[in-house]
Amino acid sequence: MPYSSSLSDKEWEIIEPLLPQKKKTRPPRWKKRQILDGVFYQLKNGCKLMLKRLAHL
Repeated sequence: MPYSSSLSDKEWEIIEPLLPQKKKTRPPRWKKRQILDGVFYQLKNGCKLMLKRLAHL
């Protein structure tokens, strides 16, 4: 697990069946798990760098 916000295998087993299935088109650029890990990372950590930049204005 690269980040503390990343899904564990057990969490993914619970969430995966709840997600819609992809239509038969070209292969996705990112896996659904990677997308959710990115969303959870942003929710947990926010955008601290941007807040620091805005504080100087």
